[in-house]
Amino acid sequence: MTASVSRVPCTVVTGFLGAGKTTLIRHLLENAGGKRLAIIVNEFGDIGIDGEILKGCGIDTCPEENIVELANGCICCTVADDFVPALDQILSLTPKVDHILIETSGLALPKPLVQAFQWPSVKSRVTVDGVVAVVDGPALAEGRVANDMDALQAQRAQDETLDHDDPVEEVFEDQLACADLIILSKSDLMDAAGSARANAIIGEHTARAVKIVPTSQGKVDPSVLLGLGLAVEDDIENRKTHHDDELDHEHDDFDSFVIDIPSIANPDELALRVATAAEEENVLRVKGFVDVGGKPMRLLLQAVGPRVNHYYDRAWTAEDDRRSRLVVIGLKGLNRPAIERILAG
Repeated sequence: MTASVSRVPCTVVTGFLGAGKTTLIRHLLENAGGKRLAIIVNEFGDIGIDGEILKGCGIDTCPEENIVELANGCICCTVADDFVPALDQILSLTPKVDHILIETSGLALPKPLVQAFQWPSVKSRVTVDGVVAVVDGPALAEGRVANDMDALQAQRAQDETLDHDDPVEEVFEDQLACADLIILSKSDLMDAAGSARANAIIGEHTARAVKIVPTSQGKVDPSVLLGLGLAVEDDIENRKTHHDDELDHEHDDFDSFVIDIPSIANPDELALRVATAAEEENVLRVKGFVDVGGKPMRLLLQAVGPRVNHYYDRAWTAEDDRRSRLVVIGLKGLNRPAIERILAG
């Protein structure tokens, strides 16, 4: 067996906060057709919501021990400290995994991560099957890489420590520059004109011919994303980004904290409060699990700016800490007391 055949393929899934990466990966888990998967989740926040969402799938071919969460910051900045040990953990699993999915944080640049696959200790065991960038379709159709770009720009202008004129745009462009496939998420929320605008913006930022796949609820045939066989680590120098000449890179400073709220009676009322917090306090992202009084099921809530989704993902178990906890993410300067008052009702 050759080294290329014996190496485990890895798919890097990148994209800005709230673009739909976790939803896409969950769909892949549920439709992998018996392929044994493992996941490295680069969580941004104090509790592992993304990891919990994926662990809650109950898929035999991706048990909980196959999901490794990294919560120590952006994976592209901590490759040696965090990524390699996580990879070692996954490659030691029995039975062996067929494919590894890596969900980067919304702030991560994929190129430094892919470059780590060139290290001899890594390259002999794994290969980058492909890089997938998930883009928020409705936001992009309106000319923004995130749902609340105005708030990002206003706070960026007040931050004198930033080296770049528009760092969030640069992160977005770097993610597209490394992508082999672009997932245009939430396509059901766009009309034909909006979809055309989003596709045109992507085209302006991609130097290579990259396919764009429109999706709703992350529903993409796994055969479209997995098994590309591109060995991206051998082609990484052809993917030009803003940070090619930098040893280090900087991100916007983000706030992330966890808010405990009382058990709720009406999920729609909570969704309205979350949307209000996003509008009034410049919150970029809210995600978490919620206890609904009288319901045996756990409510999963996710929001990108004022767009809020919620559904019951599974029943509470005896091992669960049955609390309502929400992770709130935004740029530095979030008014936590105000947000707590809004979310607590």
